[in-house]
Amino acid sequence: MNDIITLMETRHSVRQYRDETIPADIRKELDAYCSELNRKGDLHIQIIYDEAECFNSALAHYGRFKNCSSYIVMAGKKSADLDERCGYYGELLVLKAQALGLNTCWAALTHGKSKAILKEDEKEVIIIALGFGKTQGNPHRSKSPAEVSDMTEESPDWYKKGIQAALLAPTAVNQQKFRFTRDGSKVSVRPGKIGSCLKIDLGIVKCHFELGAGIENFEWIQ
Repeated sequence: MNDIITLMETRHSVRQYRDETIPADIRKELDAYCSELNRKGDLHIQIIYDEAECFNSALAHYGRFKNCSSYIVMAGKKSADLDERCGYYGELLVLKAQALGLNTCWAALTHGKSKAILKEDEKEVIIIALGFGKTQGNPHRSKSPAEVSDMTEESPDWYKKGIQAALLAPTAVNQQKFRFTRDGSKVSVRPGKIGSCLKIDLGIVKCHFELGAGIENFEWIQ
């Protein structure tokens, strides 16, 4: 448990990368995990290596990306919950990359066209920059548990850990627009009504909460 929280605490968005190729052994492990997540999430995630054009566009420069030549494409069959699944499974891949010594950054619009190969009924949802960062990035200001949940001092320990982990989740422009509520062992989380990438953020936040709280301790409710 402490290991996953530490991983979340040390992982920050990184936009500037070293001109360094990702080694074959790391690619192999990352690709294997990507295949596993595609099966579990019914997705078509693709990791594109050594392709500098996607982050060599005017939008990418506006987003201050530099030397990013590898990236993850979150995609799958068009469906109502596709964005949320891409957020959930994409964040698992982000944490895996961090554990392997890589850095990442969720990039909604600040990039050019990807080299992903998609079927007619599939949709590219979001891209995640990938590589060896020039730095490890910096933490951003976070909301308090009271601002995003009904957590109190009397809340069970697993719930507190889940909220702690959720507050470490990356969200678009650090908006943290979500709200957790608990009824015994039943937990609900709702996204904000106004903002960008809210359903993607919801998936990311649910991923963090599960890892922090332990899925065996609660069940999701709508």
